[in-house]
Amino acid sequence: VQLVQSGGGSVQAGGSLRLSCAASGSTYSPYCMGWFRQAPGKQREGVASVSIDGSTAYADSVKGRFTISKDNAKNILYLEMNTVNAEDTGTYYCAGDSGLVGGTWCDFQYWGQGTQVTVSS
Repeated sequence: VQLVQSGGGSVQAGGSLRLSCAASGSTYSPYCMGWFRQAPGKQREGVASVSIDGSTAYADSVKGRFTISKDNAKNILYLEMNTVNAEDTGTYYCAGDSGLVGGTWCDFQYWGQGTQVTVSS
């Protein structure tokens, strides 16, 4: 399984960006996928996740501004980022669990290559 990210780049504060994460492997069917980010000098933090039952979860810092979604037919994960601010700057990673029968939901096994998001004021 490979997770290939696209999107990201530079944006002004208050603007919007969309990140994508395409999962290869025709049989890959994760229970849960998510987005993480890491700012310079800081630990990686969870941003949002979406499960196969449609449930979503968000970090408090992005609630109401970011939306996670997944196109199950195409196996592509998205993160719509709105009203961004300087604190959203960092490298963003998508992740997916194993999807194996009996596997643990949201126990992320696969990671994207990372994409940089830079918010300027």
